[in-house]
Amino acid sequence: MVGKVTYRETEQGYFEQRGLRRYAGVFSLWALGVGAVISGDFSGWNLGVGQAGFGGFLLAVVIITVMYVGLCFSIAEMSPALPHTGGAYSFGRTAMGPWGGFITGLAENMEYVITTAVVCYFTAAYLQSIFATPDVLQPLWWLSLYVVFVGLNILGVETSFRFTVLITLIALAILGIFFVSAVPVFEWQKLWNIEPAAGHSVYLPFGLTAVGAALPFAIWLYLAIEQLPLAAEEANNVATDMPRGLMWGLATLVVTGLLVTFLNMGIGGGAAYFGNATEEPLLEGLTLTLGVTSGKVLGLAAVAGLIASFHAIIYAYGRNIYSLSRAGYFPHWLSLTHARRKTPYVALVAGAGVGYVVLLILHFLDTSGAFGGVILNMAVFGAVIAYAMQMAAYLILRRKFAHLPRPYRSPVGRPGAVVSLVIALVALVVLFLNPEFRPGVIGVALWFIAGLAYFALYARHRMIKSPEEAFAEDWIKARDNT
Repeated sequence: MVGKVTYRETEQGYFEQRGLRRYAGVFSLWALGVGAVISGDFSGWNLGVGQAGFGGFLLAVVIITVMYVGLCFSIAEMSPALPHTGGAYSFGRTAMGPWGGFITGLAENMEYVITTAVVCYFTAAYLQSIFATPDVLQPLWWLSLYVVFVGLNILGVETSFRFTVLITLIALAILGIFFVSAVPVFEWQKLWNIEPAAGHSVYLPFGLTAVGAALPFAIWLYLAIEQLPLAAEEANNVATDMPRGLMWGLATLVVTGLLVTFLNMGIGGGAAYFGNATEEPLLEGLTLTLGVTSGKVLGLAAVAGLIASFHAIIYAYGRNIYSLSRAGYFPHWLSLTHARRKTPYVALVAGAGVGYVVLLILHFLDTSGAFGGVILNMAVFGAVIAYAMQMAAYLILRRKFAHLPRPYRSPVGRPGAVVSLVIALVALVVLFLNPEFRPGVIGVALWFIAGLAYFALYARHRMIKSPEEAFAEDWIKARDNT
């Protein structure tokens, strides 16, 4: 027994069947981080304006940007110091033991599996709009998207990263076209055209308390940039490339997020329309600014941003499941990799299956008419738990593992991590306060509790000393002997 978990000996060839291949440089890592998030500029975020008005949503974006600055600087420090595919799980494991590792890894797993379902939903909404297909065909769109992009991820890390770079650049080019075309028709007053509730102004039409309801949608402009540490064992130079990829990626997203927030809401019907009435805000925005009457070709171009995120986050949940399975937190067979391509094909297929089932359940059970907002809030639930755990891990590592080599150090240090931790916890609480989305959040909370029960009753007795586990044990012993 080690820390209330039991490690078992592996059979011959265990790790040989679970190998990865190094490929990614700083540009590939930047593209992976930006690509994972860029769909947030295309769909989803606009629903936050409907919750809080433009002024309330803008305040939420500022708060969440502060959180992500602290988060990204902190994980930029931890990732080169703990350079394992486990990423967030390995940070939690070293700092807080197996339970800390599992809680962090499970939360991140839920975040990425559900996020791919969210992006799949919005991508299908775009495609339905383009091809005018009936709602009954939604599940077929979802299935087709999963089959194509899981297959692309299985082909190999080289193919996966090359496609990520290409589709991310295309998505950024589309955003650039929108920004340039929106400036001449932008009208400041359209940002404030939501009718205020009694006693409130057009700047905060639903009051300051509504800012909390907008936080999950502001998170959507950044969610998944933190996945980059999952590529640690496939990066060529973790010590230098990972921090650069993270910070360049975050800077890119800050710029695109602010531009799309202002420009998309300041055209056409303004905040009153784009905040509530559409799930394809960028597509409709491009149609307005470019004066296109037939949106099919334009829509196919616009869907590139959603595809970029879908593809990149499939990569993320695949590596997350792989690392947790390799160490025994999840069933061991989930970490098998393709003999020649060295991709975790079992984890990729399994994650897709879970995401697709989540979509089907909501498709048949949700009667609120707020499908997109419900599933988005479900993804944010896992994200903010993972963020809080990573910030706690950072603070513990700084205090208890002061001698751990750190090729990169966060310029915001402990204060930045504390601020990010507090914001993540506040965001977690407010998820339960919105009755419109609460059933989905409660459902995913029950899923989380079931995962903890699985580890307590079964998995903790069947652990494997994977690289993350062995690294953590060695450093804990070294610390205790000094």
